[in-house]
Amino acid sequence: MSAKDIFHDKVKNALIKDGWTITDDPYSLKWDNGENLFIDLAAERVIAAEKNNEKIAVEIKTFIGKSTMYDLHLAVGQFMVYQIALEEKEPDRVLFLAVPMEILQEIFLKPKASKLTEKVNLKIIGFDVEKEVIVEWKM
Repeated sequence: MSAKDIFHDKVKNALIKDGWTITDDPYSLKWDNGENLFIDLAAERVIAAEKNNEKIAVEIKTFIGKSTMYDLHLAVGQFMVYQIALEEKEPDRVLFLAVPMEILQEIFLKPKASKLTEKVNLKIIGFDVEKEVIVEWKM
């Protein structure tokens, strides 16, 4: 079973419950050599007071591989590549990494990972797998 099969719809449902409208599933970008990149989801939410839209892109990660460190390397590297491509195409869209709350607590809230997230400007959404809700936005 792929990661998309496991958490994709759960994150999508959580975003919808949080007031977001899914605009792309997946959201595609191009790299310099013309290759396609696909971020799992793109969403928008109207900010009533400003009559503006908040726009996000969300890459979903499960961290169910053989090694947490290997999964961390892949997630951060992928995030950085997507961030560069996204800045060029749509600089006002903010990229997030969505992970289950257990992963946020066990990995990303630890001192070294906190330093890493700060250094690479990694923004994270922590979601509850069972309830399909967003619990924390770590910016």
